[in-house]
This record gives sequence, structure tokens and C-alpha cells, in this order.
Amino acid sequence: MYEVSVIGCDNYEYEKVKSAVLEAIESVGGFENIKTGTKVAIKANLVASAAPDTATTTHPAVLASLCDILAERGAEVVVGDSPGGLYNGPFLEKIYKTSGVYECEKYGAKLNRDFSESKALFEEAKVAKTFTYTGYLDNADVIINACKLKTHGMMGLSCAAKNMFGAIPGTMKPEYHFRYPSYEAFADMLVDIDEYFKPELSICDAVVGMEGNGPTAGNPRKIGCILASKNPHKLDIVAATIIGLSYDSVPTLASAVARGLTPAKIEEINVFGEYKKYQISDYDNIAVKRSLLFKGTSDNVIKNIFGSIAKAVLNSRPKLKKKLCIGCNKCGRICPAKAIVIKNGKAEIDRTLCIRCFCCQEFCPVGAMKVHRTWLARMLEGGKSKRKKSKKLL
Repeated sequence: MYEVSVIGCDNYEYEKVKSAVLEAIESVGGFENIKTGTKVAIKANLVASAAPDTATTTHPAVLASLCDILAERGAEVVVGDSPGGLYNGPFLEKIYKTSGVYECEKYGAKLNRDFSESKALFEEAKVAKTFTYTGYLDNADVIINACKLKTHGMMGLSCAAKNMFGAIPGTMKPEYHFRYPSYEAFADMLVDIDEYFKPELSICDAVVGMEGNGPTAGNPRKIGCILASKNPHKLDIVAATIIGLSYDSVPTLASAVARGLTPAKIEEINVFGEYKKYQISDYDNIAVKRSLLFKGTSDNVIKNIFGSIAKAVLNSRPKLKKKLCIGCNKCGRICPAKAIVIKNGKAEIDRTLCIRCFCCQEFCPVGAMKVHRTWLARMLEGGKSKRKKSKKLL
């Protein structure tokens, strides 16, 4: 049986998407545990109130076709997510409307309106032995992880593994950034969540991905495929390879590889489809092998000191583009370290408090917060790309 499938799909025409989604699913074994009456929760990526053509959220054509396929098998489907912000009806209804996911209701699915919370006790976890999650997932017999392929300010890649962070209620997300402030600890927490829920299937919308200042303020980039896998980490290895990332530049993948949840190399994964056909050599990525290179675990004091200096000099950090800032203070309200204040109508970051979680960059409504790399980091990697993209595609 194939472990990951990569199926061509060059636009969001409904029948074309449905055909690709169905082939992707069947190529990795289909729905083994879904029959008439099975309750299925589709965990979508609905991170922000953004139109489908911005490539911010899982496209409604992908979600609707998935709902259609499940309905044909007699499943009872609910589509949900908990983006950053209030986890309540009015906040989610706005996102449902803007992102176009009401389309799913045409195929018998329901959009989640259960805003209860549950507590998890997960003794096998590496770091997240207890956590709070969205209660609607308790009602599901099967969870399907429907993600979007995007860059990410903190984790480098937002795909299958990162998408399950949406199980954490929105207003609690900053707390988890503060509890797990390093890239490695945060990645371990995300992998713990993946292992706790163990989605039956992960399916990735990579028809049009997001590059640059992702996961909400980047640029759409056509990739032209749908991916599926029973294993979110193996899917992420293939997705990372397509956009030019190595496993060790994506902390969630480094964590998954260390735990033996996925091989490090795509050559060790049984892939259905010609993934090389969709590889993009100049994808505008964020990940630069940040703290993974500078852990400071050596017994050599000099090496540890050098590692600390190198980490400070080379690591990315959020930076404000003042001319775009509207002074709304959303970044200040969401910042888990309380490192941002508004002065003279503009956001200002206290670097002594900043934990580089990139919540401000992720949730800035106008994209004024950017992922900034030092001149030395850019020089060592051959300079900054000069390519510019349209904000809309397809």
C-alpha cells in the first residue's frame, strides 16, 4: 500500500477537485473505518477570516468534495476549527462565511457550532501530558485532517502536523506558545497533539499554496496537486520536499523523525504519483534551520557560548513594517509574552520580552508584521529572493 499520494489538480473546478481528492484517498487505502452512520470530524485550516483566493485557508472546493465523498458512504460529517481569537459562534460564523465553507452544507455536512472544551490526559506525550481541546472532536468516531500547504513564521511549514494545533481553543493558543517557547518544545507539543488524536487521514490542499510571509499574510503560489496520507508526518515530508525544505529545517518534522514516526528522506516513503513534477525550486520559504543548529547541548563550554551567540545573530524574529501598521493592537492582545505595545499609533516590540513565537506575524490583519532574517543569515544563504508575487491566484 502507498503511504502518501500526490495527485495532480491544477485548479479548483469542483469535479476536478473531487476526482483528485478521491484518487488521493483511494491510493493510500481509502476509508477503512467509515461506513453508514460513522461520525466524522473534518479538522480544516480556517486560521483567519480570509477569502479562498488568498490561499490562507483550506479551499472550500476541497472541503466540499471531501464532504460529498463521505456523504456517499453514509457518514455524518461536521467541519470545524478553532482559529486564533474567540472560540464562539459570532467569531466563527464570520470565518465560515468569508472562507466559503458554507459550501460544505450542500453535501449534508454541518459546520461546527459546539464550542465546548475538553481536557486531555496524555501520559505518553513527550511534553504535552495535559492540554485543553475543542470538545466537538469528542463526538467524532473518525477525525480527518484537511490542511493547506503554507509557510509558517515559527515552524517553517504549516501542513498536516501543524494543522492539528487548531484543536486548541483559540484564546488559549498564546498560552501554549508561552508554555513551549522554543522551536523544539513547541514542535514536540504539536507532535504530541497529533499522536493524541491520530487522524484517520490527512489530506492536503496544495492546488495553490502560500509562500513568503505565511501562514496568513503570504502570497498564493500555484503548486497543482492534492496530497493524502494516513500519516501526517510522512505527508509533511513529501510536502516539504515539494517546496524545497529539508526535514531538519522544519521543527515538527525533526521531532517526528527523532520519534521514529517518519523517515527523514522521501526516498524511504512509498509515494504514489510523480511528486517531482510538482517540486518548486524557488519557493519563497521562511525556515532557515534556526535553533536546530544551535541547541547548545555540547559539553564543550566554548561551543555552547558560540551556539548561543550564533542563535541570537542568525535566528529569525518578527519585525514591524511601520507603514502598513494600523495600530489595531491585535498583535498586542494576542502576544503571549506581552511584548508589544502601541506607541504613537504603531506597534512596538520589546525585544527583551519577545519569545519569537510569531503570533503577532501570524494574526496581524494587514500583514504589517514580517518574519525578519538578519543580514548575516541572508548573506550565508545567498541573499534574499527578489521575486514578487501577486496576492491572488486562481
